[in-house]
Amino acid sequence: MAPDGALWAGTMRYDATEVGGSLTRVAPDGTATRVLPLVACGNGTGWSPDGRHGSRPTGRPAPFPRIKGLTRPARRAADRAAAKEARMGRERTGRQGRGRTGRGVPGVREDRGPVRYGPPAPGPGLPVLPELAEVLAAAAGSGAPEPAGGSAALREAACAYWHRRGLRGGPEHVAAAPGTSSLLLALIAAHGGDVLMPRPCPAVWIPQARLLGRPAYHVPTPAECGGVPDPYALLETVRRVRAEGGRPRLLLISVVDDPTATVAPPELVREACEAAVAEGLHIVSDETWRDTLHRPRDTVLLSPAEMCPDDVTVISDLAGALTPSAWPVAVARFPDTGRAAVRHARTLDILTALGAFVAGPVAAAAAHALREPDAVTERVRRAAVMQAQVAAAAHRAVLASGALARPPQAGRHLYADLGPLRSRLAARGVTDSLELEEYLTERLGAPAPGGHRFGDELGALRVRLGTGTLLGSTPQQQLESLAAPQPLELPHVAAALGVFASALDELR
Repeated sequence: MAPDGALWAGTMRYDATEVGGSLTRVAPDGTATRVLPLVACGNGTGWSPDGRHGSRPTGRPAPFPRIKGLTRPARRAADRAAAKEARMGRERTGRQGRGRTGRGVPGVREDRGPVRYGPPAPGPGLPVLPELAEVLAAAAGSGAPEPAGGSAALREAACAYWHRRGLRGGPEHVAAAPGTSSLLLALIAAHGGDVLMPRPCPAVWIPQARLLGRPAYHVPTPAECGGVPDPYALLETVRRVRAEGGRPRLLLISVVDDPTATVAPPELVREACEAAVAEGLHIVSDETWRDTLHRPRDTVLLSPAEMCPDDVTVISDLAGALTPSAWPVAVARFPDTGRAAVRHARTLDILTALGAFVAGPVAAAAAHALREPDAVTERVRRAAVMQAQVAAAAHRAVLASGALARPPQAGRHLYADLGPLRSRLAARGVTDSLELEEYLTERLGAPAPGGHRFGDELGALRVRLGTGTLLGSTPQQQLESLAAPQPLELPHVAAALGVFASALDELR
């Protein structure tokens, strides 16, 4: 029984599998809300005497949910709403006073309140490619609007891009939108049913299902990578969801993953896709980061669309490698089937209703980038080589502090687990990923979103650390980093890495 009068009840399977149990809250008025699905054991929930913390036996101490201000009736409603939000991986409410608006400046976090948004993807830390800027400027004088789903030129360029990667198809099977958020929202709405996704997952995924009121279930990933669920956990999750009256329809995966910066091995991708298709799930493969592999010659990358062409829709946000994030554009490749044609049409209808059209000048620059002229491919190649060195150095700094992290294989970020430093962090008032986000963001002077934003448990001390800010603070420094054979030897990069390492070393 919680201090606010609510009853908390937990369940578990006899074999105590990781996804077999759940935690449910029954409010004083009898309303029942499943707060946390897919856990090993939700039994034994307890509360601190002052009612400020709740915990459950997960094998490690983890506050869930953290309910504050129970002595104030006006705050209790917010706390109950936070418990409901937690099942969707959202952070708790009622903590607006401790945020930061800048380095060392107290203020209110912009993402606290009735409407929340996930952190943006890690920035490249590089100036806009001049050739792309020229294309955009040349198209800026045109007042003609782009059609829903993108112009023929943009869709044909996307087809050529995918064709060079072994995925054939015509422009009639492509749709474009101003960024992944609107495109994914339209896709989820077009398919219907419940959504499954790995834990952790890109921050942009969870809000789209939430906005549509669709249940979203997180599935554990294997130890070696993120982005693709463990096949057995996926099957068990589907079984449980259906047993409870759910309708699992869609599986979201990312073979090259944000936030973990890992690449799923082909055998895992195959097993997970075969399991999903056998259960009647359609797969949406987010391949935003596929062109950012740190060692492309040593990494085997297999798109799910190569294995299950009739059951996979591929999406890609061009901000991953080809265009600046300030120019939002994402493209989707639908299968060549009758069912997919219906969903493609529904997706276009939804994008039209949302007014989600790619801006004309941005579409021109995106089409140019998708054609991959020499300047674009050289920028992508150099950026990947540079990020491989910088990310490896950041990874060494994380390990030297005593924290854990998988070696980054792609992107411009890494995902660190500071669980081994829990006692040191607790002494500094950091007990969960939300507090860890605030703590590291202040000390690094750069965004360090906590794992709760990616669907991870709030009590887990995980954080995504971007490496784009380590390349320099001016366009000149950033271009020097891009051109240098050994960017780690540049003074400004070495100084930035020193600040990065010192923020972690103080926790040793």
